Amino acid sequence: MASSCVHVGRQIHKTGRIFQRGARDILQRRYVGLGSAACQQSAAEVSGSAEEIVIPRKKTWNKETVLQALAATVNRDPTASNYVLQDDSYLIPNSYAQFKLFTLSKESGRNTAKYFINTYPKYFQKDFAEPHIPCLMPETLELEIEEVSEAALIERIQLRKVKAAVDMYDQLQQSGTPLSVDLTNDLLDLICLYGDQDPAPEQGSDYMGEDQEDVKKKEGIPQRDSGISRWRENNNAERIFHIMPERTRRSYGALIRGMVKYGAYSKAFDMYTDMLNNRLTADVHIFNALITAAPEVREQIQEKWELVLNLLKQMAKQDVKPNLLTFHAVLRCLRRSRHLAKVFSVFNEMKALGIAPSLATYNLILGIVYKQASFAKGHTEILEKVLDEISGKSFTPQDPDDVKFFINAMRICQEAKDIELAYKLHSVVGVGENWKLLGESYFQNIYYWRFFSLLCMMENIDVVLKWYKELIPSLYYPTAQGMRDFLQALDTDNRLDLIPQIWKDIKQMGYGNMSDMVEEILSLMAREKQSPEVQQAFADCALDIKGLYMTQSGPLTWSGISLRCITSILLAAERTQQAWEMLNLFKPNNRVPPESLMNDFLASIKASNKAQQAVELVQISASFCLPVTPSLIERVQQEFELTEEQRNVLTDLESSADMSD
Repeated sequence: MASSCVHVGRQIHKTGRIFQRGARDILQRRYVGLGSAACQQSAAEVSGSAEEIVIPRKKTWNKETVLQALAATVNRDPTASNYVLQDDSYLIPNSYAQFKLFTLSKESGRNTAKYFINTYPKYFQKDFAEPHIPCLMPETLELEIEEVSEAALIERIQLRKVKAAVDMYDQLQQSGTPLSVDLTNDLLDLICLYGDQDPAPEQGSDYMGEDQEDVKKKEGIPQRDSGISRWRENNNAERIFHIMPERTRRSYGALIRGMVKYGAYSKAFDMYTDMLNNRLTADVHIFNALITAAPEVREQIQEKWELVLNLLKQMAKQDVKPNLLTFHAVLRCLRRSRHLAKVFSVFNEMKALGIAPSLATYNLILGIVYKQASFAKGHTEILEKVLDEISGKSFTPQDPDDVKFFINAMRICQEAKDIELAYKLHSVVGVGENWKLLGESYFQNIYYWRFFSLLCMMENIDVVLKWYKELIPSLYYPTAQGMRDFLQALDTDNRLDLIPQIWKDIKQMGYGNMSDMVEEILSLMAREKQSPEVQQAFADCALDIKGLYMTQSGPLTWSGISLRCITSILLAAERTQQAWEMLNLFKPNNRVPPESLMNDFLASIKASNKAQQAVELVQISASFCLPVTPSLIERVQQEFELTEEQRNVLTDLESSADMSD
């Protein structure tokens, strides 16, 4: 009885402890939604402990957080093709030409679909997506407000209808409707952005004058030479500007940036002078445009730099703080000079102002330091310092020239033959989303070609093979020159046994129809005799290549090199019959077999002791009138047991050779 009571007491005590623990957990969960101070106080009261419990505040996650977390758990599959090509596995390309065709076709199809959706929106009104995806629905491009009103002008500006907006503005002016200064400035921005003409289809918003280094030609050059429309004299932007009752800094800024963008550099400076005369100050965007235009309004290098310095002094006088694009414009101005001290002075000034450099900043510095004509091989100290500074950092695009950094830096590594710097540069590409700043597929392919070419030149074949499997085909479609560099690396490290395996990749990439590539592979396999296993693999590869030559509609045509190499490879593999078939292809293709090949043939026939085949070999040699024919006749007579008929044949051939001599 006593023991049972003790047992019951223990159970009650245990149940009480479980109940208290559960109640404490419920109370703690209930206080999660309260403030941190209240939560700490409540938790302390429940626990009875003096130790404070810090509960983190609620964190708001964006919609892509879960996807980003999942993506961080997996690595890139080097055996898979580019993610752009995953939609249709049947059309996955094998070469860069096919990849370019595929991506261009896909983009063309996307643009065609957008055209039909936006041209005929009434047929695409049903929304199947849940939740709603705005970018998949037709854009509102048709004008809905027809009456002459301020709302109609706003609608035309928002839809980027330049000519329609100008017409509506003129109608409002004729009707005497007053317009706000901000609305008129919006119209000026639109006109100057697109050069007083409607934007082309699918044309995005262009940069307003701060970054147009490609527009380097002076005023008066026709449009076909510059590739961009020119600023027309007395266009609608100038006309509207002159009739404005009140001109603000924004009004002047729109015209100045538009003039710089479309090549009217001198007029931009005249407009800036007029703005100063009206006691207005410029903003950073106006100064950026003027610094960009400065090299185009002066002839001498020193005069250009003095004008830039004058603009920078005016910025300081007007208390305008420069931004990243300001320093980029200054560096572009210094590109034509060789004042490296000024370049580093500008860079130090930028960092002193707390402006973080972008990849375009480093690209401009490298472009000035490592000019094509004056590049000194082996001097890579500047690039090394740049890589030390950006190592481990993730960059975001801030300038259109950001995509040029990696490709130009890898060019410097390639020309300097510095593989360690190339590795360091490639490690920066792998940080964060820096790979996106490699640019479009064309730039990416050039970057990886330079990197792979440098690997083939400087590393041993085991390292090259590792990178070959890592880069191809998921990131890089090798060019024909890239595969030649790879074959040269195999030859340098005496790993020709890998050629049959590489030949399969070459054929898959579409380079199996290039005669120079095929002949180089055949020459490497026929140069030296390998082990029996490798020689048999060479023979299989040579027969596969022979099949390409024998194809009636194939682009390959027999040459003396291809016939000689395939025959030599088959002889080295002791495939005499197949080599004999190759020998019979010389005459139909008007090719002459070399003497060394005939001697190799006779040695192979001697190993099998086929006298009749040796006599036939001498007959073939005599048919080509080869100088080696008498020597072959003598060797056959001495090394083979011949019948009387075979001796007579050789005697006739010998007398014929003597008569021809």
